[in-house]
Amino acid sequence: MSDEVKPPLTTTTSIGPAMIVLGVAVVTLVGFLIINVVANPRVTTSTTTIPIVVGGLGTETGHLLSTCQQAGSPPSDIAAALIAPVTTTESSPARHPNGGAGDYDCVVALTTRASPGQLLGFYSSHLQARGWDLFSHGSGSGQSQLLFQKAGSDTFYWVVGVTVTSTNAGTTQWTYRIYQNSSAI
Repeated sequence: MSDEVKPPLTTTTSIGPAMIVLGVAVVTLVGFLIINVVANPRVTTSTTTIPIVVGGLGTETGHLLSTCQQAGSPPSDIAAALIAPVTTTESSPARHPNGGAGDYDCVVALTTRASPGQLLGFYSSHLQARGWDLFSHGSGSGQSQLLFQKAGSDTFYWVVGVTVTSTNAGTTQWTYRIYQNSSAI
């Protein structure tokens, strides 16, 4: 028995099924893009970023703590903490203890015609409304103090400290300190 030798069968492969899959993918993509363009809600941004705190001391408008701003430090999201209550005056000019030698640091001695409770209440309400976290109150020396912390856009944590140094006849002497924590976020 001998089978007759035949050449192999020739088959043609059609790309039709692959084109159908590709066509369905393109139609689906275009369909979802059209839905996204038609149904995409527009996001409106708020015109103000400064919260309004009702009650307590008002905020001074003379930019008393602007001496703490240097070129690029603190970043704008942190600089919103450079506020002081009304009736505040500078007792001594701003000092930059680490100026040029490391992390940013600014200390200002101030006097306010308000009680320590009103002063600390001012910072507690205003800074927390701006996204700062109160992480400490009171100091080792027994002085009234609040410490706030916030992550800045520069990838560092920033700390604001308000420390009451003395009270006399309706005025409060205190220090405002803002510094860049040495550890990154």
